[in-house]
Amino acid sequence: MERGVEWDFEPTLDRIAALMDLLGSPQRAYPVIHIAGTNGKTSTARLTEALLKERNLRVGRFTSPHLVSMRERITVDGEPLSEERFAQVYEEIIPYVELADTQGRRIQFFELLTAMAFAAFADTPIDVAVVEAGMGGSWDATNVADGTVSVITPISLDHTDRLGPDIPSIAGEKAGIIKPGATAVLSQQELEAAEVLMRRAADVGAVVAREGLEFGVLAREIAMGGQLLTLRGLKGVYEDVYLPLYGAHQASNAVTALAAVEALTGGDEPLDVDLVRQAFAQASSPGRLEVVRRNPTVVVDAAHNPGGMQATIEALHEAFDFAKVIGVVAAMRDKDVDGLLELLEPVLDEVVVTRNSSPRSMSAEELAELAEPIFGEDRVHAVERLDDAIDRAIAAADAEGEFSGTGVFITGSVVTAGDARLLLKAEGA
Repeated sequence: MERGVEWDFEPTLDRIAALMDLLGSPQRAYPVIHIAGTNGKTSTARLTEALLKERNLRVGRFTSPHLVSMRERITVDGEPLSEERFAQVYEEIIPYVELADTQGRRIQFFELLTAMAFAAFADTPIDVAVVEAGMGGSWDATNVADGTVSVITPISLDHTDRLGPDIPSIAGEKAGIIKPGATAVLSQQELEAAEVLMRRAADVGAVVAREGLEFGVLAREIAMGGQLLTLRGLKGVYEDVYLPLYGAHQASNAVTALAAVEALTGGDEPLDVDLVRQAFAQASSPGRLEVVRRNPTVVVDAAHNPGGMQATIEALHEAFDFAKVIGVVAAMRDKDVDGLLELLEPVLDEVVVTRNSSPRSMSAEELAELAEPIFGEDRVHAVERLDDAIDRAIAAADAEGEFSGTGVFITGSVVTAGDARLLLKAEGA
């Protein structure tokens, strides 16, 4: 049955709540760490999962969107469901989905995936679920679960057609995942977002932990392939923590994940510092400032809104000593593409604009029309296919010479990052 597309839906919890009832409420079978926010959700989910796994807990993780395979969204113990298991879970729940349909509640695409995740986790069974909200919070399908810990990563403007035109409106939607009696773990926020989140926490009687107050990054220095951190959690200080991810934003994601796991854990004792070091040393976040090729160095990043792109650019400057950067950009037409291009202009010496595999992708021609007034015509090259655009950028970097310090930076969308990883056959793609 046609379930529509992920980005076109009627916002309500009624349909998914009815389906969960039919399935026996699998989302209540385990504690949930629920993560909403504009940027950093998936990285924070992965870092949270890494800590929980290191504590020998069986962890289910549900994130979105995927980079390459739909199965990436539902993982148990860090591994995506196998093709056989993914199909089996679908077959097991589809009779209940069709029953909900007949009751006038036609289950939509993301709701179906969410139900599959909750059902798979209950069936495994897992010890704890790490669940990333798809969009917003209040009416997001994942919000049928009541998070024991509710994490809000940095909020900025995105999905304004759905979530509201300004930061307070968007924060109001994200705040909907903070439930009575939960612990709300809040990453560093703009003041107007923080005010909304604090009001919601007070209204529902949630305990609040804020980055920069109750927890935070005490020290950070660049290290080979990542950074070395000193983190202050809710229960202790953790020194000499190596994180193989780039940028201040990933350090923030790491300490937020640490606080979330501490909040889930009973007692006042800190986590074992060696456990924290081991977990974070093995952490990965595919498609987030990920090096997918050397000679020339090709970096892929999924940034798709100005808030995310600003953090990415700062990390790119800090972690990579490029003398020259050639960009490959493909973006969705419903995003603030002008805002992305304006941030990228001082960074990219030239830009190859193209399209990705999504039907929502802006065409290379449309993107060039936006880019030329910002970059100047001489620095903009429109190439219709992403594979050809990447080839052109790599060839241009090669032409600069092996020791020129020229890098290639591919960005603009999660889909762009996923497509590029697949095309360049990144490890683990």
